Amino acid sequence: MAILVPGGAGYIGSHTVERLIEKGFEVVVVDSLATGHRQSVNTKATFYQGDIRDRDFLDQVFNKENIDGVIHFAANSIVPESMEKPLKYFDNNTGGMITLLEAMHDHNVNNIIFSSTAATYGEPESIPVKETDSQVPTNPYGESKLMMEKIMKWADVAYGIKYTALRYFNVGGAIMDGSIGEDHGPETHLIPIILQVAQGTRDQLQIFGTDYPTKDGTNVRDYVHVMDLADAHILALQRLLDGGYSDAFNLGSSTGFSNREMLETARKVTGKEIPVVDAPRRAGDPSTLVADSTKAREVLGWQPQHDNVEDIIASAWKWTQQHPHGFED
Repeated sequence: MAILVPGGAGYIGSHTVERLIEKGFEVVVVDSLATGHRQSVNTKATFYQGDIRDRDFLDQVFNKENIDGVIHFAANSIVPESMEKPLKYFDNNTGGMITLLEAMHDHNVNNIIFSSTAATYGEPESIPVKETDSQVPTNPYGESKLMMEKIMKWADVAYGIKYTALRYFNVGGAIMDGSIGEDHGPETHLIPIILQVAQGTRDQLQIFGTDYPTKDGTNVRDYVHVMDLADAHILALQRLLDGGYSDAFNLGSSTGFSNREMLETARKVTGKEIPVVDAPRRAGDPSTLVADSTKAREVLGWQPQHDNVEDIIASAWKWTQQHPHGFED
């Protein structure tokens, strides 16, 4: 049984590939390496470099490999960039999903797990956020992912392609041995930026927005460990392979931490001072995002093993110390 993982050389994709291999799956990774890293892909996985918008390339992969299901990570995911370049996000993210689903349909592959996002909700109508809440994105990144969810719904209606949309909240941490981790260029995620300051490769942390209606004026987010996230993908995949119906699930810890609280936790974990400066809000950033992940825990049987921010930051710090320049090391 082979599982196709588009975007499997990216941060969450590479950690999920590790877990799939550990669970005994045959894994086929396709990645353009536009943002992913070849070094992050387990050598036991079959790797093809290419863009999922290239239908000829996808057909070659499906023809060569006996694919039973897809776990789809390939997408651009930087919110500020999506505000500046919205068409890039609709082309790559939404267009890529269309091409992938067309190839799946033509090759009789009828199960897909999709890397969605809490950004589909926009500014939440209530906290914690439930799967049934309104989805009104505040940025093109979230809009592109919402469009991808809707496209999968209609592909299910027309072709019987079953899907699970996993709406992540904030993801952090690294595999426990520190062998792979988070390495984006440029880096926009809070935890790796904080740790870059701690190790001295970045001068200071900027906190974007100090006047939000939160406990300390800074953004509040829900953090989940990347390996717990990987486990959720495999549980969702197994459910579809066993005949489950299409559905969507929130993945988060159900606990909110402000940017300042994350900074203080990182100072505790690293023992470093970590200089900080305040900066203006970034366009498209909701003030608070916290998940109600009850449904994933009850339906998928998801039980996060690293459900606190100290564990998340500590594992990320181990990766950062072992790879101070990311995969260039």
